[in-house]
Amino acid sequence: IKHNMSATDNADLTPITVITGFLGAGKTTLVNYILKEQNEWKICVLENEFGEVAIDDGLVAESLDAPEDIITMDNGCVCCSVRGDLVRTLGQLAIRRKDFDAILLETTGLADPAPIVYTCQTNPKISDNYRIDSIVCLADCKHLGAHLDEKKPDGSVNEALQQVAFADKILLNKVDLVNGEEKKALETRLKTINKFATVIETEKSRVPLEKIMGLNSFNMESILNYDPGFFDEESEKKIHNLELVQSVGIKFEGNLHAQYFNMFMMDLLRERAADLYRTKGLLSFHGQGDTKFVFQGVHEQINFGPSQKPWAKDEVRENKFVFIGKNLDSKELTASLMECLYKEDKNVA
Repeated sequence: IKHNMSATDNADLTPITVITGFLGAGKTTLVNYILKEQNEWKICVLENEFGEVAIDDGLVAESLDAPEDIITMDNGCVCCSVRGDLVRTLGQLAIRRKDFDAILLETTGLADPAPIVYTCQTNPKISDNYRIDSIVCLADCKHLGAHLDEKKPDGSVNEALQQVAFADKILLNKVDLVNGEEKKALETRLKTINKFATVIETEKSRVPLEKIMGLNSFNMESILNYDPGFFDEESEKKIHNLELVQSVGIKFEGNLHAQYFNMFMMDLLRERAADLYRTKGLLSFHGQGDTKFVFQGVHEQINFGPSQKPWAKDEVRENKFVFIGKNLDSKELTASLMECLYKEDKNVA
């Protein structure tokens, strides 16, 4: 965990919301809604094709004559097709970024947003101007179940599972096309895979934009806002859980031994980084006074630092952890983490 980042005030940075989702989930409709119907937000939509054939070009076909064309719409929003280099496009937009409330990065057929997150956090051209605000998965209520069930020949995790696992928010679109029972079953399933994501129901991709933009839900402090119930042990219910990807919440009291914890995380990431989609933590370390530490990660990229607020005087020192990934063993993770607690009688500094 070497990416030490203090929880600085990043209000001046332009927020980027990353939208993932399958073809047909309604991303084009969402982009159309933002560009042509709503008037409250000035948003820059980046259509990122990641080297694929442009699939959604019909959306703004008349406007994409030049390779890096930026089109201004009547409501003040702009649309830009990124062909190739996201860093260059964001760099070009940096001069104008104050004109926008937010940037929406639409990703076609990209399961793993880790490269985008990594670029935004490590490239100074980007990190001095932008921050990842949230990762939103747009899912088609009628077909998501089938996508989640898709078996990959090599036993790896399919794209739909990855997209749900990475998300801070899940837009459950086309809810009008399923009955109540089907919807409830799907929502239960989503909670197993990623119980820490907020599920928002939509029809025809109409979503109140304040629910997916400008929320700063992708940050080290986000674990502080989770419902405490997320961390309660549900071992009885978990027996029938056959999902390849699932979310695990762990909490226990005490002060951690910084060196032991660091070694545990280094080992975990060395062995399991590819299987770990999201990790988050709230930590109390021995010898660090009232400083509350937080971290969040995507695969092996971990941001770690002091929280903006210290432990309050009478606050219970409760460590909390979130792991979302493939083949996770809750009991094993809990036992390993609890071994990192500082024990007075050992006299090990």
